[in-house]
Amino acid sequence: MSLERTDRSGGAAGMQVEELVLVRHGESVGNVADADARRRGAGRLDLDTRDPDTPLSERGEHQARVLARHVARSEARPPDVVLTSPYARAATTAHIVASTAQLDPVLDERLRERDLGILDGLTGVGIRETLPEEAERRARLGKFYYRPPGGESWTDVALRVRHVVRDLGQLYADQRVWVFTHQAVIMSFRLVLEGLDERALLDLDRNEPLGNCSLTRYRREGGGSLELVTFADSRHLETSEVEETHEPPTSTADDERRTT
Repeated sequence: MSLERTDRSGGAAGMQVEELVLVRHGESVGNVADADARRRGAGRLDLDTRDPDTPLSERGEHQARVLARHVARSEARPPDVVLTSPYARAATTAHIVASTAQLDPVLDERLRERDLGILDGLTGVGIRETLPEEAERRARLGKFYYRPPGGESWTDVALRVRHVVRDLGQLYADQRVWVFTHQAVIMSFRLVLEGLDERALLDLDRNEPLGNCSLTRYRREGGGSLELVTFADSRHLETSEVEETHEPPTSTADDERRTT
């Protein structure tokens, strides 16, 4: 018995989705709390929900509705399948958008946010003040490989994504799949699908912000592999007041936070 040839994404050759659209969830109350804590120089977010239960903000719900209208009116073809992280902010965004295509989102726990372990709810200031040894260890290992106690590294998230990509090709070959998820997960899709290395991925993460309710689109042309079409596309939000965001610019010195 021979082994099937595989492509760079880890799926069997010839078994690919037609289009893959990665959607970051709408703005959450955690995003708002994170931005507020940073402005005040606070060490901890003023937030009393579990990360999985953190809901969308009012602006985030509006962003999701705007995206739903875009899908209904402007997408050449609607999605065939909608997958989502089970975390409330992503699942709510997915349900609002999927309703325009009369679809029920499929929950996949592998699409959940990166687990920050003992760093959950802390800003960079809080980590350096309360967990200086962890701050030092992270600085030594680097953002990509650092795993906080009880949490995950970016490479742990990438392993989850590799399994998702494999299953997409097997379960949804030749279909248009929309995935509603989180910043670190979307960046891990880029790592897997484009064969990026640590430096290239972190440069992208630092220099190209991934806004709430933005679209990252891959398309298969001519029977080949999935190719990146757009990254962090938020043009569908530009005619609405929702383009304003509470999120501060990414800071490499202060980016271990709860709500990415």
